[in-house]
Amino acid sequence: MSDVTAFDAELDGPFFRRWLAAAAAAVDREADRLTELDSAIGDADHGANLRRGFAAVTDVLEKEEPAVPGAVLMLAGRQLISTVGGASGPLYGTLLRRTGKDFGDAETVTRQRLAEALAAGVAAVAQLGGAQAGDKTMLDALLPAVDGLGESFAAARDAAAEGALATVPLQARKGRASYLGERSIGHEDPGAASSALLIAALAETAEKTRGAE
Repeated sequence: MSDVTAFDAELDGPFFRRWLAAAAAAVDREADRLTELDSAIGDADHGANLRRGFAAVTDVLEKEEPAVPGAVLMLAGRQLISTVGGASGPLYGTLLRRTGKDFGDAETVTRQRLAEALAAGVAAVAQLGGAQAGDKTMLDALLPAVDGLGESFAAARDAAAEGALATVPLQARKGRASYLGERSIGHEDPGAASSALLIAALAETAEKTRGAE
């Protein structure tokens, strides 16, 4: 895989549409694994719910083609909230909407600006879910991803993947998995796993964009 450390182009609306299309493809590809993870400590519907939600995001972005990054993410977030059941819709929808709101009407953003906006989105998710690092939630992938994004897209991808795997030995303290107590130990958190997919799709999109230049 090529190094995307130095890539810091101006990221426009089409870049963010490509990112979410890549995320939808990744979720579709990994939906069964996400559901398997969720069957151990949740409702066994995480993969199916996200597959439906991100497919709807792809459809609405193709129809409306919002021009600027903020509009792309805010539309995607609204679509997830209205389409995805359970906790995933509001959480992922909040993540994208808050990140997009932080962009305002900017026509392009840098990687560093994305890191700042994504940090605001992750903070909104933490507030909505009442969770923090180490609670065995999506935050365990997203928080290190934000830190990594300050360095590079590749660092964000790697940090998110490592954060998701690091949830395996944790005991869940938030969400449905927390009802299991110690029985939640030994399982990867499905929300952290899907968050890692989202960040991996971001790095993939950056890599392909860089390669096309």
